[in-house]
Amino acid sequence: MNTPYFMGECLHLRAMEPEDLEIMYAMENDPRTWDVTNFNVPYSKFVLRQYIENSQCDMFADRQLRMMIERREDAAVVGTIDITDFAPLHSRGEVGIAVRKEYQGNGYAKEALKLLCDYAFGFLFLRQLTAHVATDNEVSVQLFKSCGFSECGLLKEWWCVGGKFKDVVLLQRLRE
Repeated sequence: MNTPYFMGECLHLRAMEPEDLEIMYAMENDPRTWDVTNFNVPYSKFVLRQYIENSQCDMFADRQLRMMIERREDAAVVGTIDITDFAPLHSRGEVGIAVRKEYQGNGYAKEALKLLCDYAFGFLFLRQLTAHVATDNEVSVQLFKSCGFSECGLLKEWWCVGGKFKDVVLLQRLRE
């Protein structure tokens, strides 16, 4: 999987490996990120191991794609980036990205998102990608906008976080 689509200046995107279990376990079970997912209970290592083992790394078979974001200089896994809710008929998917706390603020999310978009539009020939971002998450909204996404909708009281509802902006990028 050493294609130009996955190789950036500082990072590369790669498939999940069994060795990623501990990192994924820590990331998926961090309650601070549950507000942007539909999950609110911890994942077991058993379930995550099965997910890694059963993934075909084929978006058309799995209806999703998870890539690990790895720093080139030292092979540190800085986060994950996904295309979920893949709809082949409509040629679209939803992007999700998570950068581990200790690696945030270094431009890794932007580079990873650009790599994923290049792959999605240039190789998979998807027509569009979307993202849901809480309106108060200005850093993420700016990240997506800096990578060619534009606001196309506002979902009022879409996510419940700590018993309070948050508005979510829907962002979209069409293939050029």
